[in-house]
Amino acid sequence: MKFYIASSFNNIPSVTYVSEKLKSKGFIQTYDWTKERASTIEDLKDIGQKEREAVIEADFFVVLLPAGKGSHIELGIALGTGKKVYLYSPNEAIYDFEATSTFYHLPEVEHVMGTLDDLVYILTGSS
Repeated sequence: MKFYIASSFNNIPSVTYVSEKLKSKGFIQTYDWTKERASTIEDLKDIGQKEREAVIEADFFVVLLPAGKGSHIELGIALGTGKKVYLYSPNEAIYDFEATSTFYHLPEVEHVMGTLDDLVYILTGSS
């Protein structure tokens, strides 16, 4: 199974943790955006194309909250292409009416709360 993880730059350690756990179980990461940083508009274009293609290629899509603006665009691509979406939060922020998004509550979006290991268990069926 192929996966893509979206989040903010502040969550890179969590993204790396989950992606390494998934890869150790035979899952394939379609693109690791944590390894690149844009410094020009050309870089942004290149990374944007890679991210779009990676979301489309993935079998499932994971968002680690709090997420950045790019993550929400990627979420839209995932939903628009019929991906199964896992929305992770360590707490119940997903249900904070002032901060939540309508798209977080679509039927294709599975909410996962708890630890990162809880998320890995949901995604893989094992710890």
